[in-house]
Amino acid sequence: MNIVGIIPARYASSRFPGKPLVDLNGKTMIQRVYEGAKKSQKLSEVIVATDDQRIFDEVLRFGGKVQMTSEQHTTGTDRCGEVAQSIDADIIINIQGDEPLVDYRQLDQLCNAFQDNSVTIATLGIKSVSEADYQNPNRIKIVLDHQQNALYFSRSPIPNTANATPEVQSQLDLYRHIGLYAYRKATLMELIKLKKTLLEQAESLEQLRWLYNGYNIRVVETTIETPNIDVPEDLEKVLRAL
Repeated sequence: MNIVGIIPARYASSRFPGKPLVDLNGKTMIQRVYEGAKKSQKLSEVIVATDDQRIFDEVLRFGGKVQMTSEQHTTGTDRCGEVAQSIDADIIINIQGDEPLVDYRQLDQLCNAFQDNSVTIATLGIKSVSEADYQNPNRIKIVLDHQQNALYFSRSPIPNTANATPEVQSQLDLYRHIGLYAYRKATLMELIKLKKTLLEQAESLEQLRWLYNGYNIRVVETTIETPNIDVPEDLEKVLRAL
């Protein structure tokens, strides 16, 4: 399989403008994401997809591959889709541009999911949900079916266990979402044509658009988690890890 990693990166983040260019111990964040993704031997190439000339120029400076995309995209999936239309690929990995410590082993796990021909979309989940995570709306919870496909993603604490016995609670397969996605190229071309749904808007989770329209999302279990940068306050934990 020809697998391509695409890193959507935009400058105009509402919570942290310009974060792809923030300096992290001598390298910009976008450079660290790019170099981390390149460590995966399963990816034939890695491309940054941006709508900003400053990010475009920075990727060229450190020797990376970059493509300019439309300013109209509202999701990373849409930005990946524009790039995917112009390249030869079987599988597209959507690599978050705000995870400078991305672990190539996570990318390899996603790639391996497509050895199953029935898989068209895959993402990662950690089977480790603390009570704090369970209640935190910024920690996305997933419930799965018997084939490891997602039944639902939510910011709310799901499932409701108020009426469950301790034995049932101990056996529930509940996962916390890790926001890396992979798609067969043909599937990605279909996803970017779908209209937003009410569920997606209610939860602010674009993957609910795909579930609503009948697509399966295979959830690959991982034990690897790396910190992302949403707001300036997140910089410290990444600098400590570096």
